[in-house]
Amino acid sequence: MRDTGTRLNPLDLLASLFDSGRGAYALDEAAWRAALALPVFAGLDAEELSRLRGLAQGLLADKAFSGAGGLEMDAAMATTIAAFAVLPVLELEENWYAGWVEVVVYPGEFIFDGEQMDETGVVHHVRHARSGEAMAGGPLVLSWQDVEWSGRGEGFNVVIHEFTHKLDMRNGEANGRPPLHAGMDPAAWALAWQAAYDDLCRRVDGGEDTQIDPYASESPAEFFAVLSEYFFEAPHVLHAEYPAVYRQLAQFYRQDTLARRGQAGIGDNAAQPQQGMGYERT
Repeated sequence: MRDTGTRLNPLDLLASLFDSGRGAYALDEAAWRAALALPVFAGLDAEELSRLRGLAQGLLADKAFSGAGGLEMDAAMATTIAAFAVLPVLELEENWYAGWVEVVVYPGEFIFDGEQMDETGVVHHVRHARSGEAMAGGPLVLSWQDVEWSGRGEGFNVVIHEFTHKLDMRNGEANGRPPLHAGMDPAAWALAWQAAYDDLCRRVDGGEDTQIDPYASESPAEFFAVLSEYFFEAPHVLHAEYPAVYRQLAQFYRQDTLARRGQAGIGDNAAQPQQGMGYERT
């Protein structure tokens, strides 16, 4: 049974206000080795692993990692989160996670109870369980239980999901369109993403069972974050479903996760993602 009874408490987000607690944890060697043994890191060569380690150490030094809801945070937990978090920025500049301070970790899913604006600008009161939350300019919140489910090559990674929301927010509110690199074609990006989003929404609305988590149809921002999870966790699924989006993400992250795993052309023998996970993370 997943823990859904803990309410997100604004008082747990104090490090973001006072810039305290940064660099409290050094990289834990045992946790680092355990993380790198997970399928999501498969295929990284020695030079990439060395750079990944340096980025993780930098993230641990730059962010405050705080336990909440009764969770006692430790270096092993912080290391695991950092390992997942820096994979998307392995080939990007180090400052993509700049501008905010704190990672708050609850034991399990937490209750979000507050105001939320929809795509039309209408503000609604919402109350539901979430496994993650990324706040523009503020902290990032995670469920440790969901962190432990991440990295298995099944299309789910709550850390990558929330940290890619932070990438999306680099040019304002999360909208599924992060700042693109020089040389990337904004029109090609928009065409690939809109066609894929419309397709998934149509299929989900029609009651179809989809290989991509239907939560991705919630909004363009969630579509970007969920498909980023698949790009790193289950790239063969993303490439099979939306190859044009895969190519755009390969350009954006400057990584070819299919080639890295030697999975180009793999079909039914490839690991398939778990169905019905649908965890609320925003």
